[in-house]
Amino acid sequence: MTLFGNLFGGSKKSKSVIGLDIGSSSLKVVQLRRDGETAVLETYGELALGPYAGGEAGQATNLPADKIAETLKDLLRESSVTTTDSGISIPFSRSLLTLVELPYREDPNEQKTMIELEARKYIPVPVSEVQLDWFIVPEPPTANGEKPTKMKVLIVAVHNDQLALLQTVIAGAGLTASFYEIEIFSTIRSVVDEPLLPVLVLDIGASATKVYVVEHGVVALSHNIPQGGQDVTRTIATANGYSVSQAEALKKEHGFADGKGVYERKTIELIFSRIFEETKRVLTQYETTHQKTISVIVLTGGGGVTKDLAVYAKEFFSLDVKLADPFGKTQAPAFMRPVLEEIGPEFAVAVGVALRKLEETG
Repeated sequence: MTLFGNLFGGSKKSKSVIGLDIGSSSLKVVQLRRDGETAVLETYGELALGPYAGGEAGQATNLPADKIAETLKDLLRESSVTTTDSGISIPFSRSLLTLVELPYREDPNEQKTMIELEARKYIPVPVSEVQLDWFIVPEPPTANGEKPTKMKVLIVAVHNDQLALLQTVIAGAGLTASFYEIEIFSTIRSVVDEPLLPVLVLDIGASATKVYVVEHGVVALSHNIPQGGQDVTRTIATANGYSVSQAEALKKEHGFADGKGVYERKTIELIFSRIFEETKRVLTQYETTHQKTISVIVLTGGGGVTKDLAVYAKEFFSLDVKLADPFGKTQAPAFMRPVLEEIGPEFAVAVGVALRKLEETG
């Protein structure tokens, strides 16, 4: 088993399991158990990292492993987590992901040699400093039954330092992890249901926004925008004399709603329009290059919980926009549904990791 626990598969065991999302501004945990074919939600929780770094909730941080472990122990205790069996997400910003086209090779050893040689072209550090994995994208059979001449390969690399940090955090919090998974794959598992048509996932994090196009369940294109939810929060705080934590709470409560008198809509629109402009450029580039149309945009990440953002996005892109609902793939009491739908975009990664971990229990 690789350090990723095989990014695209896993081993079998356990009952209750947890998925962990170690983000730049907060930690999130989701605990699930299997009941037949159903994933039952047992508990979930989130803890802001800002206060542990001497800052405020909503701020991105860069804490050392021991401090993250301390925070994680607090989160596990406050969320009443009852298992140590976990899967962990790896931030997209700490990974390299690229889709390449190579000559088709049937022999696995030839495939491995060719892919490893190709990977060296894209990895800016010595290959010995990263953990390398890849996934050969399945292609439909040719009409005349001939073997393909080309194959598409998704190459994934994560720096050993990032994996070492996560391993230290997990050990410090008293957990065991059977795999580490790049957050994109976790999100796809929990929020993308369209099996054929291209879907654009817009993941608005605290410090950055991830844009990726998913086709046939595979990442066809990915792009990072160095602006996120904390930029919106700071703009509200600066324009109105609020603290960062006050601005963060007001952003989530009021969002794009007019007439609240707490801040002007144009304040919040300023940053989101920049993020959306860059997203539209990526969308257009994909549609032009591949001659395909994006069917829907899925809004996720902490920024996705901003009130009425989906309405604004729908107007901006003139496309169908859906708010991610990862908890929709779990069984939970009916009275909790409104809350789970509201916070869902923030928990897409943690739910996705937990769902994969649950698959291991078979």
